[in-house]
Amino acid sequence: MGERIVVGLSGGVDSSVAALLLKREGYDVIGLFMKNWEDDDDDEYCSTRQDLIDAASAADVIGIELEAVNFAADYKDRVFADFLREYSAGRTPNPDVLCNAEIKFKAFLDHAIDLGASRIATGHYAQVREIVVDREEGVSQFELLRGADPAKDQSYFLHRLNQSQLSRVLFPVGHLEKTEVRRIAHEARLPNHDKKDSTGICFIGERPFREFLNRYLPKEPGPIRTPDGRTIGQHIGLAFYTIGQRKGIGIGGKRGSDGTAWYVADKDLAENVLVVVQGHDDPLLLKRRLSALDTTWVSGDAPAEESIHSAKSRYRQADSTCQVTRVEDDGVSLEFSEPQWAVTPGQSVVLYDGAVCLGGGIIT
Repeated sequence: MGERIVVGLSGGVDSSVAALLLKREGYDVIGLFMKNWEDDDDDEYCSTRQDLIDAASAADVIGIELEAVNFAADYKDRVFADFLREYSAGRTPNPDVLCNAEIKFKAFLDHAIDLGASRIATGHYAQVREIVVDREEGVSQFELLRGADPAKDQSYFLHRLNQSQLSRVLFPVGHLEKTEVRRIAHEARLPNHDKKDSTGICFIGERPFREFLNRYLPKEPGPIRTPDGRTIGQHIGLAFYTIGQRKGIGIGGKRGSDGTAWYVADKDLAENVLVVVQGHDDPLLLKRRLSALDTTWVSGDAPAEESIHSAKSRYRQADSTCQVTRVEDDGVSLEFSEPQWAVTPGQSVVLYDGAVCLGGGIIT
C-alpha cells in the first residue's frame, strides 16, 4: 500500500468522496469519525448516530477501515468553553473556526499520526498550494487557497491553520464543484450521495439556537431602545441577540406606514440595553472600519500596513476591498472601500490576496 492518510469521515458526501478519491489514487486510507458532542445523544436534533451509520456505510463501499474517536472532552475544553465565554461577554463567536484549529486539525491530526499516518484529509472545499523555497534543504511554504466552487468555499473557516498543519493536510474535493462531487458519489454508489448538506453550528445541528443557549446562559432582561433613547420593548439577555438580527427580537408590531423591519444594531453592555433600528440599510448597521484581535496568519507573517487586500467580515458576505491601517503583534485594523453590513464583534474577519487566504482575527 502507499502512504497512509487518515480521512475525517463525517457521514456526509464531501468527506466520503475525499476518501474515495484518495483510495483510487493508491493511498492507504483509514476513515476516522469524530464524535465532538455528547450532551444530547438522545435528543431529536442530534444526528451523531445517523452520521456514524452513514460514515460506516460509505467506508464499506469504498473498502476502507473506519475508526470512531470521541473528542467530546477536548471540544468542551478547547471550543465550547470559549463559545460560552464569548456569548456571555455579548459577542457572537464562530465556534466552527476554533473547532477546525483546535480539534479537526490538531487533536485529529495528533491521533492520525499515532495511527501511522503522514497526513490527514477532510472534505472541506479549500485547497493547499506548496511553494518550494529551498529544494536542497527541503524547505517549502504552504498557501491556503479558496475552494474552486465559490458557493462552497470554506477557506474562511480554515484561516487559523498554520504552516505545520497545512503541510500535513489534503483537501481532495477542493478543486471540484459540488455538483461534480455528488456525481462522483452517485456513480460510485455511495449510500450518502444525495444526503442533505449539514447546516448551522456543528454541535447544535438544526435545533432552535436560543433554546440551546438558554440551557447554558442565564437570562438578564433589559430594555430595547432606539438610538434616540426611546424604550420600545424588553430583551431577555444581550447574549441571545446578534448584530443584524431581524427575527425573534420580540418587538410587537412595526412602526411607520411602510412597516419597515427592526434590526439589532448595537449592544450597550454597561447599561444592558439592546439598540435597534428600522431598515436594513440604517447607518448604524454600516461600518467602514473594524479592528480585530487574536490574529493568526497562514504564512506566519502579518500583511504590511497600508497594503490592499479583500476581506470577509462574515462567511456569507461577499469580499470587499480593504486597506490594512494598523498591524500589531496580536491585532489588525482595516478600512473598507465600501461600508460593511452588520460587522459583529466575536465573528472572524478573514483577509485574502486573490485566491490566497492570508489569515485573520476576531472582530472587536
